[in-house]
Formats: sequence, C-alpha cells, structure tokens
Amino acid sequence: MAGLVTYHLEGKRALVTGAASGIGLGTVELFARSGARVVLNDLASSPRMAGEVARLRAEGLDVRGVAGDVASEQGAARIVAESLDALGGLDYLVNNAGTPGTSQPIPMKDLGALTPEFWDKILSVNLMGAFWMTKAAESALRAARGAVVDTVSDAAFGGGASSLAYACAKTGLVRQIELLAKALAPDVRVNGIAPGYVNSNWECSFGDIVESAKRTVPLARVGQPEDYAQLIVFLAAGALYVTGEVVLANGGTRL
Repeated sequence: MAGLVTYHLEGKRALVTGAASGIGLGTVELFARSGARVVLNDLASSPRMAGEVARLRAEGLDVRGVAGDVASEQGAARIVAESLDALGGLDYLVNNAGTPGTSQPIPMKDLGALTPEFWDKILSVNLMGAFWMTKAAESALRAARGAVVDTVSDAAFGGGASSLAYACAKTGLVRQIELLAKALAPDVRVNGIAPGYVNSNWECSFGDIVESAKRTVPLARVGQPEDYAQLIVFLAAGALYVTGEVVLANGGTRL
C-alpha cells in the first residue's frame, strides 16, 4: 500500500498476541520486516498459526510461534515465559487477542443472550487478557524500557459493537490502559488503538462492510491490517512522549 512507513528495529524484540490473522498478523509482519525478532502468539487450535510462521520464516524473517490462551493468568504467564526464552527479553508487547464471542451481532436490547458464560468469555479475553499479559511481561518490559500497545475498538467510544458485553469490555480496556500507564511509568509506556472497520476474518459478521464504509466513512474504505499495524508499531517504537492514550483509527467515522 502506498505511503507505508518503514522502521529500523534491528535488535528489538516483540510479542504480538492473537496474531495468526488480521491486525495481529499485519503487526507481526511490520515488526519483522523492520528487523525485529518477533513471537507470533495465537490459540493452539488456530488453523493458521503454524502456516503463517512457516511462511514468514521462509522469507528469512525472525518469527517464531508460541501457542497459548491469554484468558487466564496461568496461560498468559506461560506465553510470556516461552517468548522470553525464545527472544531473550522483550521490548514491545502488543495485546491484540480478542473475541466477539458470537458470529452475529447481538442486539443491545437482547439482555437474555448475555449469559454468565458469555460475559466470562468476553471479559477474560478482551479485558483481562491484556492485564495478565502485561503483568507477566512487566519485569522484562521495565528492563528494556519498552512499550505496550493494546487493540481496543471503536465500540469503546460508541461505535457499532458485536454485543453490549464486548463494548463494555473494550471501554474498560481504555481505562485499564490509562491506569497501567501510570502504574508502569516512567519505565514502560502503555497505549492503545481503537480500530473501526477491519478487513479480516473476524468471527462476527457485520454484513457488507465495504459498502457500509463507502457510505459512512469519510475515507470511504475499510481499514486494512497494515493500516492498523502502522499505528501500533509507531506507538510501540516511536511516540516516546506518549502514554496512556488510545488513538481512534476509524477512517474519520466520528467527524
């Protein structure tokens, strides 16, 4: 895509969760093509993780896979431990793993669909996962004076959401970013991005997002993984005087 910015990140180490496709994969690729050594994390059940790691390694990029689920403290700790073993340290943590928990949007008025099990899944992955990963990586990130970037959602600011529970989890993530930025300062910066439409194989279908974007997005297109990766890598490797912020990346939808 025209206008992409390149980086020189030789010697840097990055861990990206939920990275077998979409924004996560785009971020892994940009880090790796910029010279960083990268761990690509996704669920052990992911049908794509091994193939994407093999593809990138075949291109000569220093990418390795670490399977695991961020939704529990133990799972996150294991992911971080294996990543540190592979990388020897950590400069950048990208908490991108997320789930809508549904294949079709749940109407906001349908409270009956929001069962305890549904809430548990949504909160454990979309909110707590970022906390457990950051907590587990804290010492390594402090040692490197590194950075954390979380993938939030336009839904946290009133955009369309797959469910009330998802919107609440992402809204909570905004506040968590602010508080962790204080807790980890001055050693580690913590920021986030809030994507709008994404061209990815997201579990939840919102219909024809290409046509919808043409009508409702000032930039008249759906965001591509590389669009979001550019912002994530900038917040991680640059933006050295920015912390506690969530940057809207929605093509101008709120203008």
